[in-house]
Amino acid sequence: MEKDEQPAPDDLRVLDPRSLRGLAHPLRMRLLGALREYGPATASQLADRLGESSGATSYHLRQLATHGFVKDDPERGKGRERWWKAVHRGTRVRADEYLAHPDPAVRGAVNTLLHEWATTHTQEVSTFLGTLHGWSEEWRAASDISDFHMRLTPELAREMRDKLHEVIESYREKEVGRDTEGSAPYRVHLHAFPRDED
Repeated sequence: MEKDEQPAPDDLRVLDPRSLRGLAHPLRMRLLGALREYGPATASQLADRLGESSGATSYHLRQLATHGFVKDDPERGKGRERWWKAVHRGTRVRADEYLAHPDPAVRGAVNTLLHEWATTHTQEVSTFLGTLHGWSEEWRAASDISDFHMRLTPELAREMRDKLHEVIESYREKEVGRDTEGSAPYRVHLHAFPRDED
């Protein structure tokens, strides 16, 4: 999530006010995240994975499709079975602009989006810590939960954030396939923010 000063890659969706409002629902965000992480699925499969009703997942998948986040995967399924897939690898939002947007619905949507992302990140870290004993020593050594304190200007903070994003993006070129022995999905959460003096 960042102020987008350069064009986004084709596989990143930059949210505008309309698409922001279309995505800013907890179940829609979870559905889109599941399709991005696990690949194409039916509404019923997603309902099982997320502990929701298939009626709810079907409705919200159609809403995501209306806003261009997901689409049919015609190569899968037979008959009435409808498979869905994510259209983009990721999402980018200009949160700083939308938090000051004149439309309260847009401000509310970006707040929902940010809080849901933070909740998801917290759940993922908690799950990892709860299953840490089950990971190999190699994977435990390749994991990190750190925090750093420094005093910066907004310009320096933006410079550091951009450099961190460049490093993370450079590893997309090195990604390995699902069938690579010893590989696993690897999540990087970046939380960087100013703190009040008090």
